Amino acid sequence: MALLIVSATLLYTNSLAKKLAEEEKMKVEIWAEGIKSLASSNADDISFYNLVISSNSTIPVIMVDEEGNIIENSYKNLDSTKVATDTTYLKKKLVEFKQAHPPIIVQFKDQFKNYVYYGESYLLLQLRYFPYIQLSIIGLFLVLIFIMLSIASRSLQNQVWVGMSKETAHQLGTPLTSLEAWLEHLKENRESKEMAFEMQKDLDRLKLIADRFSKIGSVPNLEPTNVTERLENMVEYMRKRAPQRVRITLHDNGYSRAMASMSGPLFDWVIENLLRNALDAMEGKGNIDLYLNEQNDQVVIDVTDDGKGIPGRYKDKIFTPGFSTKKRGWGLGLSLAKRIVNEYHKGNIFLKHSEPGKGTTFRITLKSAH
Repeated sequence: MALLIVSATLLYTNSLAKKLAEEEKMKVEIWAEGIKSLASSNADDISFYNLVISSNSTIPVIMVDEEGNIIENSYKNLDSTKVATDTTYLKKKLVEFKQAHPPIIVQFKDQFKNYVYYGESYLLLQLRYFPYIQLSIIGLFLVLIFIMLSIASRSLQNQVWVGMSKETAHQLGTPLTSLEAWLEHLKENRESKEMAFEMQKDLDRLKLIADRFSKIGSVPNLEPTNVTERLENMVEYMRKRAPQRVRITLHDNGYSRAMASMSGPLFDWVIENLLRNALDAMEGKGNIDLYLNEQNDQVVIDVTDDGKGIPGRYKDKIFTPGFSTKKRGWGLGLSLAKRIVNEYHKGNIFLKHSEPGKGTTFRITLKSAH
């Protein structure tokens, strides 16, 4: 609609500008004829020709002789201040007028000629530039609409995330409480103690998941945390759940005391998501390496695998909620990880490198807490 309005306006204003330009040319011709007639008229006719000459109060004109020299006081509707202070002003305007229109020839009786060059009136200039001003205003309006829609969409997405997370945490809370009561009952029975011990691990895991979801639904409390220790715990946890032919290794590169402000459970969730994705890409064998560094007051974590990699056509979509190349899952892991790192920890997570058949590297950057 905006393009249609601007196109119609351009056509209409161009038509008006063309008509106005023809009218101004006619006025300049009349003005030139008045100059010619004044030079050769009797004293009785002077008042009429003066009236003709003075009628041009908008169109800038300059008259030159046959050698191209500007005739003194033969210019009109120009900036008088610049004429008086700038010796090159008239010459610059003359060059401008020559490029704008062909001259109008003033032929006198004694066979010599003068040439009248003219520009465009302020009204015509306004008319020519109006469509572009209108286009700029409409463009700015469309940009503002896009920004507002983007903000509204992001706000709605945030509400969905928070609502889903709180509801999930709430739904998990009731059966967890019940399971904990049954577990205490089993612990009282000697024959069930070993079973109860293993069930306690699973129960603690479910509590952790519920805690993570509850933190997604609210602003988490960030505390200075030893990043190496968090990574070691997650590596140890995932090693027990990885195939035997997959090796997970942490390289702290001497930064064993690297500190960052974080929510421990949420950060663990990010690392767990990356490691699970890496395991899915390994097809049962290979290496997963975590590299820890500190650069420019930032803690940098690279998670690298030598799995099947990510095809180029998917690289821009992997953090989009709902996008997944797997047959199972909701495609929320990486989008949740990005939300946790970028919004809650004010850091950044991105795909650093991926090549089909050779592997993938994700990078996390967090502000150092030293």
